[in-house]
Amino acid sequence: MSRYDSAVIEPKWQEAWEKEGIFKAERDPSKPKYYVLEMFPYPSGRIHIGHTRNYTMGDVVARYKMANGFNVLHPMGFDAFGLPAENAAMEKGVHPGAWTYQNIADMKDQLKPLGYTHDWSRSFATCDPEYYGQQQSMFIDFMEKGLVYRKNAVVNWDPVDMTVLANEQVIDGKGWRSGAEVERRELTQWFFRISDFAGELLEAIDGLSEWPEKVRVMQANWIGKSRGLQFAFSTIGAPESFDRIEVYTTRPDTLLGASFVAISPDHPLAKQLERHDEKIAAFVAECRRIGTSEEALEKAEKKGLETGIRCRHPFDDGWELPVYIANFILMDYGTGAIFGCPAHDQRDLDFARKYGLPVVSTYEPLSPDADFRHPENGGDAYVPMKSEKVRYIKGFAGSEEQTGEGAIDAAIAFCEGKGVGRGVTNYRLRDWGISRQRFWGCPIPVVHCGDCGVVPERKENLPVKLPKDVTFDRPGNPLDWHPTWRDCVCPQCGRPAKRETDTMDTFVDSSWYYARFTAPRAKTPTVMEDADYWMNVDQYIGGIEHAILHLLYSRFFARAMHICGHLPEKAVEPFNALFTQGMVVHETYATRTEDGRPVWHLPEDVTRTETGATLKDGTPVEIGPLIKMSKSKKNVVDPEDIIGRYGADTARWLVMSDSPPDRDVEWTAAGAEATHKHLARVWRLASEVNTRGEGDAAHDEALLKATHRTIADVTDGIEGFAFNKAVAKLYELTNTFSKSDASRKAKREAMLTLAQLMSPMVPHLAEDIWGMLGGEGLVAQAPWPKADPAMLAEDTVTLPVQINGKRRAEISVPKDMAAAEVEKIVLAEEAVIRALNGGAPKKLIVVPGRIVNVVI
Repeated sequence: MSRYDSAVIEPKWQEAWEKEGIFKAERDPSKPKYYVLEMFPYPSGRIHIGHTRNYTMGDVVARYKMANGFNVLHPMGFDAFGLPAENAAMEKGVHPGAWTYQNIADMKDQLKPLGYTHDWSRSFATCDPEYYGQQQSMFIDFMEKGLVYRKNAVVNWDPVDMTVLANEQVIDGKGWRSGAEVERRELTQWFFRISDFAGELLEAIDGLSEWPEKVRVMQANWIGKSRGLQFAFSTIGAPESFDRIEVYTTRPDTLLGASFVAISPDHPLAKQLERHDEKIAAFVAECRRIGTSEEALEKAEKKGLETGIRCRHPFDDGWELPVYIANFILMDYGTGAIFGCPAHDQRDLDFARKYGLPVVSTYEPLSPDADFRHPENGGDAYVPMKSEKVRYIKGFAGSEEQTGEGAIDAAIAFCEGKGVGRGVTNYRLRDWGISRQRFWGCPIPVVHCGDCGVVPERKENLPVKLPKDVTFDRPGNPLDWHPTWRDCVCPQCGRPAKRETDTMDTFVDSSWYYARFTAPRAKTPTVMEDADYWMNVDQYIGGIEHAILHLLYSRFFARAMHICGHLPEKAVEPFNALFTQGMVVHETYATRTEDGRPVWHLPEDVTRTETGATLKDGTPVEIGPLIKMSKSKKNVVDPEDIIGRYGADTARWLVMSDSPPDRDVEWTAAGAEATHKHLARVWRLASEVNTRGEGDAAHDEALLKATHRTIADVTDGIEGFAFNKAVAKLYELTNTFSKSDASRKAKREAMLTLAQLMSPMVPHLAEDIWGMLGGEGLVAQAPWPKADPAMLAEDTVTLPVQINGKRRAEISVPKDMAAAEVEKIVLAEEAVIRALNGGAPKKLIVVPGRIVNVVI
């Protein structure tokens, strides 16, 4: 072969790797292991260039660790349950499983040509009965350990699709798929007791030293530890069973500024009142049309309805507070009731002004400036940091100058001393509701028996498989009306019973897949010997969008699996190191329907011009902002075009060289041709090693030093996830090599080393060069080169020479040369001779190792 031909080279070496089975991971206690894992994809169609960037990062790490003697586990699977498959079933008239498995096959066909080190023998999809059957087995284990329970809960309910929606599936108060107004409905739901682990999950964050700080902060904020006061207001005019309203507050120091009490529309008192008051019933029904997320409540207009009930202030029987039902209060945090102190909370202040309620400041700035106005005089709510010192006007700390933190502690102590409530530590983290009223998910393995109640299925009957003969010709969950699937016998008494038709939240599927990869064909969820060897994941790679829920649920699941005997104790924190890669972004293109809805178009179907963009038929296109590549917005770029034209190595090198990997990058294919030319140049330089002249051994040391410096720099770049910097150093070595007149032997050794250093990024090209120059075995199995410290030491130093403050020359001298000797060399420089014009310098100052200043 006389030229670089990726179409020939890449299949050739992929076949060689496959034949040798070098990426197949087997437990080997004699070798240190390394487990690298990228967050697995949802098989919604085809991969895009964002996937390529993500998986190439993991592959670079895997190949580097293999070369350093590690037994590497680098698996790949598919997060395959979820609503998109049901959408496809309705739109295309196919079973969700058929659509999903076809997409998986297509994605594998795209991934394999990229030459990744994935051990495909361990691959699985979460919709495989073998996988979700073991998930069902663990659910039963969790039930036995008290980690699962069932209760009534308020959920987002889509009345058209007749299913529960997660908060992120409610957009502007409407179901993301149906467009229907979402309701808050109380349903019986299954929950994992993640809140029991809140303190442990929070405390353990400090030990995650190899996680990004921003992710650790996001996790801590989501868990949300707070210290506050829980107490009760006695009521006036409430139904007999509601003589007290329990309240939890994180700012008890503002209790003397209270002006109202508000309860959630889902509070038991509100439910009692709505049964007997049409006005309250209508208001509560309106509130329930808002989503259940904090974000939805924050965006909604703050509304309240006075109930006619009043509360007595705990420190003044003559001080009565009106009780409102308010649409912005969640039932599942604290007690579902709050007191409002408008002076120190902007939401409460807006509410108080709307309904004509009093505003009373309890503290003020130590030194109010001229622009400060107390909220009761028309100013904004005054909300200082808890650590900021303020002057208390009405507080349990008197008029002392005190921080909010100190005043909170004083208020709790005062209230406890008076028998008004108790100090309580609460967490924002709620239990994990996993019930979903939809078909394409893991069936919850319980049976409802008229005699025995809720009974777990027998493990020998698992998996409880989803039926294949389902239709999606009406809204809701097909399991509810399937003619036979729901009917069963009670595992406990043998009488007729009904299966649970709710399926599990897809977050459950992705919360333990990392553990299943250690023994993916086992008849139990894990095999302890394999889990003990392979766990933990040494390097986890994924998007920042999963920084909270996926990682938090995975941390909980690992703990629950340990409690149930499926993971060793060391694996309760499953991910040792985490890297969150930046997103690949691209602008969107859309036309509009008659009613104004966007119709999205792929970049390949759009022609960009200096003035805008059009479809191929000339239809004008709206150009949207740069956002993460998304199949729903169609702003995705398929890597297949680059691979087809230039090869997988070009795509891999391009995504590793474009920017720091933790930053978002705007995709452009403009660099693909230049990248391909560079790789072809490297191949040509390698092919010429044995055909060019012998060279000059006098230049060997310079090439050797450059090579060892590159070894050190590329090693540091890969270790530090600075792949773009490693690529830059490889460019430099290529340029040095091309200009070198070193001997043929030295150039051969340098090129073999260059191939090794390039191998993690462009493995096919590296393998071809390695074979071309007679490297032993496969470069994928060759030991990583080590930089010789002696070669990294610089014997000479380059000193700039300044004449009257302007740089006029530079000299290279031995590092340890005496200043007097340096002066002699400087005075012999032509630029200095010209400037002196036969005279002597006024001053000549040598700063060792840095600069020479000549003053004339």
